[in-house]
Amino acid sequence: MPVPHDLYQDLSITKEKIQQIRSQDPHLDALINKYLQADKEVVEAETATSDAPSDDVLRKLKEVRVFVKDQIVANLQQHL
Repeated sequence: MPVPHDLYQDLSITKEKIQQIRSQDPHLDALINKYLQADKEVVEAETATSDAPSDDVLRKLKEVRVFVKDQIVANLQQHL
């Protein structure tokens, strides 16, 4: 069963540290919100029983999630 990706675990940074940076950086805050939405869309697509998306649509959703995650990583590198 598909589960949401744990962004904080993937980044190997504590949730508290990211929240601290996020509260001071509106761009990072927006990126994290965008990532969480993208992750939600992937999980919903993977668990859809009716009107399941095509493999191509699912792949594109995952690509968006990875792209946003890469932007988050780049942003965090400026703060660490």
